[in-house]
Amino acid sequence: MINLGETRAKALAWCGKGILAAVLAAGIWPTSAGAVGTTADTIRVGMFMDLGSTYKSTTASVTLSSGQAWGAGFSTGALVSFSPNEQVKFSVDGYRVKVLETTDLKAANDAYKKLTATSDKPFLFSVSSAGKLTYQLYAGNYATEQAAKDAASRTAKTASAQLNGQTPVVKGSKHLSAGIYASQAQAEAAMANITATGIDAMVAIQQTTDGSSQYAVWVGEAANDADLATVQNSMNKQMPQVTLSAVDSSLSAIILRQDVSLGQTVRHLQVSGSNAKCLISADSSGIKVTERSNRTYRGSIEISSLNGQLALVNEVPVEQYLYAVVGGEVPSSWPIESLKAQAVSARSYATFTNNKFKIADVVDTTLSQVYNGISAEAASIIEAVNATKGEVLMKDGKVVEAVFSSNAGGYTADTTEVWNSGGDAFAAVPSAEDNASQKGLKSWYHVLLSNGITGYVREDNVKATSTTAAGLTKLTATAKDTNIRPIPQIQSNVNAVAKLNPGDTAIVLEKVDESSSYAWLRGPYTSAELVKSLKGKTSTPAPTSITTLEVTKRGPSGRVLQIKANGQILDVKYPDMFRSAMNGLPSTLFDIVPTGSYTVQGADGSTAKVNGSTTVSVISASGVSSATGAGTVVMNGDKNARVVDNAQGFMFTGYGNGHGLGLSQWGAKGMADAGYGYQDILKHYYQNVTIVKD
Repeated sequence: MINLGETRAKALAWCGKGILAAVLAAGIWPTSAGAVGTTADTIRVGMFMDLGSTYKSTTASVTLSSGQAWGAGFSTGALVSFSPNEQVKFSVDGYRVKVLETTDLKAANDAYKKLTATSDKPFLFSVSSAGKLTYQLYAGNYATEQAAKDAASRTAKTASAQLNGQTPVVKGSKHLSAGIYASQAQAEAAMANITATGIDAMVAIQQTTDGSSQYAVWVGEAANDADLATVQNSMNKQMPQVTLSAVDSSLSAIILRQDVSLGQTVRHLQVSGSNAKCLISADSSGIKVTERSNRTYRGSIEISSLNGQLALVNEVPVEQYLYAVVGGEVPSSWPIESLKAQAVSARSYATFTNNKFKIADVVDTTLSQVYNGISAEAASIIEAVNATKGEVLMKDGKVVEAVFSSNAGGYTADTTEVWNSGGDAFAAVPSAEDNASQKGLKSWYHVLLSNGITGYVREDNVKATSTTAAGLTKLTATAKDTNIRPIPQIQSNVNAVAKLNPGDTAIVLEKVDESSSYAWLRGPYTSAELVKSLKGKTSTPAPTSITTLEVTKRGPSGRVLQIKANGQILDVKYPDMFRSAMNGLPSTLFDIVPTGSYTVQGADGSTAKVNGSTTVSVISASGVSSATGAGTVVMNGDKNARVVDNAQGFMFTGYGNGHGLGLSQWGAKGMADAGYGYQDILKHYYQNVTIVKD
């Protein structure tokens, strides 16, 4: 029988005995607006950007607010000021679709709601025209005019019931200027005269070359020069007294609109200009970004247009960035020395990844480091960051790309086991302290029910009652509706496979650890599930049906380097991709166990296979007996058993969570618990490095 503990045994053998028994200055406006890359004390964190395959997270608009007075403008200072807790919407000028214009708010809202469920994300404006409120529904933005045309066709179908004869049209960022005005009120009055003729007009605050600002009235929002010429002809006919001039596409400006998409009227600022970078700054209370789970961030927010989409970047002092990163990566209750180790690793990684994302150094997801803003901060985290201020890991005169993972599963990875590349600061090293994540967890029983269903039940929900003739333990539930889980872990989004009540019995097949970041179980996955998961992840198409799946090559730490399906190599781009290729596994330190059949070995060394559709002879120490298909129990000498399932499937049993390269966060905690300092921890997980204070 296959030994499900083989991977763990290997890891423990490799490990041996282990490793011995914020103050912000209020009101400061950024003076380095638009600078790309980490300076000596700031970092740029991308939240919304469209960089294609590198990073893509887009939104039509963002909703910002702050607990104190705040403002928005360009490099010279705030052009628009906002009240404490005032919500303001922001978007960028570009290709979009004007879906409809109506005085019927219900019709506009109904169409808005329909569009929110599609990829054509809407925003809804209100405009005062001829003494009435008119509602303008848009969708976008789009990278090209053609993409906007395609969207116009889609939105015509989505909102067909509300269009009332209108046809969605493509709009863009080409405008005509109808004059400069001394105040916003004067500009709005001039705008109202134009909109009364049925021509689109808006008020814009322009950034002048000398750093000051001025109010302007812009006419039209054309997608191309021909459309702009049509707007000019209409104005010449209806308002010949107005002198028009083309707006320079590079002019930085903020278009002022009124937004009603939140159920109330709020200000909406549309950033215009090919190189415009709108800066939003607040005091120490930070800036809340509704579309980023209502998180609040220190520093300033920059909004610009990138590849036709809104780009949002948070520029923040590096040390304050680390307050949130360390708090987002590990619990603040962990030992201070492990928090210090995390701080130095995170600072090194942030310093190394200068300008990695074109307009940003890092992003706020696990693609870089988890960055959840002020809510992730804690006193212990701030203490750890401040205590290591400026410290980074260096090797051969260069800052180390100090990657880390949650749990190495007993042994860290070698670079050849992850991305086939990386510096020599990384090597496979013991990390026995990773099992700190198991502390306090319950054991689970793998059980066979009387109806043939197998699953897992936690030890504190059952009690032993007797044993079978083969010596396997029988148990019964101690409470009503005791859940039998598909894996030894409570998953709120996964239904139980069965329930037990007092009096119901089950046979214990084996006792296992609760699945955690250290030890885990996933599956069983059917052939169809794995074929679907493998799609697009191998250079050569994977088999359309998988009957055998086996690990055929491992790296220095025991992580998987090669897998064959039906004897065919699954040629993924790099070894760590096996995690996603195999339906989202926590790590690549795993074994594969087929569930539809088992090979058994007798005392004389002869073997036989038991599967769900055939009757075979099982060779045992006492002789030959017959075993018939599904439901057959196969047990080894340690009285750990398995049941042959009806369908062929594959169970994955493994250790660790993450790529396993560099610092193991749980291992660092375990070392800190054992009395090691942060420098000892770092020098264990990163090879031949020095810790330098910048």
